[in-house]
Amino acid sequence: MTEMEEEEEQDLPNLNLPEEEGEGDELYEHHRIRVDRKQEMLRIDKFLMRRLSHTSRTKIQHAIEAEAVQVNEKPVKANYRVKPLDVITITLPEPPIDFRVLPEPMDLDIRYEDESLLLVNKPAGLVVHPAFGNWHGTLVNGLTHHLNSLPTGRNGEIRPGLVHRIDKDTSGLLVIGKTEWAMTHLSQQFFHHTIERTYLALVWGIPKEAAGTITGNIGRSIKDRKVQAVFPEGDQGKHAVTHYKVLKTFQHVSLLQCNLETGRTHQIRVHMKHIGHPLFSDTTYGGNKVLYGQRTGAYKAFVDHAFEVMPRQALHAKSLGFVHPQTGEQRQFEVELPADFAGVLELWEKYATEAE
Repeated sequence: MTEMEEEEEQDLPNLNLPEEEGEGDELYEHHRIRVDRKQEMLRIDKFLMRRLSHTSRTKIQHAIEAEAVQVNEKPVKANYRVKPLDVITITLPEPPIDFRVLPEPMDLDIRYEDESLLLVNKPAGLVVHPAFGNWHGTLVNGLTHHLNSLPTGRNGEIRPGLVHRIDKDTSGLLVIGKTEWAMTHLSQQFFHHTIERTYLALVWGIPKEAAGTITGNIGRSIKDRKVQAVFPEGDQGKHAVTHYKVLKTFQHVSLLQCNLETGRTHQIRVHMKHIGHPLFSDTTYGGNKVLYGQRTGAYKAFVDHAFEVMPRQALHAKSLGFVHPQTGEQRQFEVELPADFAGVLELWEKYATEAE
């Protein structure tokens, strides 16, 4: 067998994803292999085993089964025979950050767990992944402790099974893969937009349409690199689609159900601001001030009190639906609203009733 050309070579990385609300459907190309003209035909799993010496056969087979390995831009089976000039790509979630996570005991609100995965109800204020300024006390630290006897969490290695994330101040459901196969399988579902993700959002104002779809590329703002912005389609940023439905209105705010078709950074928060309805109490995107309603002293005092009850963006990851990696069954999970969100809804409902 002759050697092949590879533009980028490294071990298949651990399955970690960048933080932010809704993310999890982006994959990153780790290998692009151009097969030599004189290459003899060989099964692709054996072919990759010989080249990627630090990768286990199981991991390669799981990646193939999850369609993370493609030849000439099409997924192939493990028995596919590599041909001269084939272009092989391997796409997985982004490489891990190069540091180790210390396991920390944590009272995790686990709503479901089996041998393949678990679902955790993340409270607002809990950072998902360690980063500069937040090296300890994150969900990953707690997961690493909880999963310390499993392949995805051994010796404090940064492999706690994350396949998607939500913002620090967004509450709700996260699914965690407990095996390499589960992590790969779930990641592919996010990538192919087959995961059902439902959020509840309290926004300023009342949208003109009772239901609608927001489409607009999302990327880092040119004016402020710390936030995201919507760009004209095809111009800049990444394609993003959010579906929404108005569930209830309270004079100057509305409770929406939002379903993500894609999962970009701050997607719901950015899209809602884009159409003139920022999330209530969202400091980053301008929802932490009175945007609708007459600015009387009494009304401003009421809104300030509502901000105290809900001192973070009013966004909750209510449900997740996906195909179970092991059983192949469609599963659906849902969690209730946290106390702060339920409390601010109660305040607005009372205000709206008294205003009638």
